[in-house]
Amino acid sequence: MREITIPISDDVIRSLHAGDPVNLTGVMMTGRDAVHKWMSDTFIKKTRQPQGDDLPVYEAIKKFLDHGVLYHCGPVVSGLDTKEYKFVAAGPTTSIREEPYQADVMKHFNIKGVIGKGGMGPKTLKGCEETPGAYFHAIGGAASFLAQTVQKVLGVYKLEEFGVPEAMWVIEVKNFPVVVTMDSHGVSKHSTLDESSRKVLDELLAQPY
Repeated sequence: MREITIPISDDVIRSLHAGDPVNLTGVMMTGRDAVHKWMSDTFIKKTRQPQGDDLPVYEAIKKFLDHGVLYHCGPVVSGLDTKEYKFVAAGPTTSIREEPYQADVMKHFNIKGVIGKGGMGPKTLKGCEETPGAYFHAIGGAASFLAQTVQKVLGVYKLEEFGVPEAMWVIEVKNFPVVVTMDSHGVSKHSTLDESSRKVLDELLAQPY
């Protein structure tokens, strides 16, 4: 089990290979569909003009994402009334929805790690090679356990605009368990599994009844 501290250097990322188990410790940020679209439209493709607090939020999150980790997570959070936030559930959400955006977001913010579940596609894999970065697979169905690794909620952005699940939560984690399933060397466990599964299926279908 590799013990890795966030922020993550390029050398550490390049030392990781698909299949490596990792414990992550440090500060990471959550971001799902609304966040990726907002980042892409406002600051990467620039198809919309910054509005409201967009620019201050952009400047604030850049320091967390540079050599940082973005977690595809829609948490359950207590303490919303008092702003004494605590993660109650912090399971990963399906990552493939972010495939149109992820590589560009990684490059723009210099993100070294993306956490989610289910894997991502060829565009993100290429982004992992070029940035460089890695896709970390988190444990599905273990939302309460993963929430226990969250030591502190350091802040939240776009809470009123995006809502609790889609907001950008900045969290400090300790020993957050993941597995590298897409590395900076162009290897994806997800595509390998798809190919092997397809081969087995083809062999089964080819058998006479």
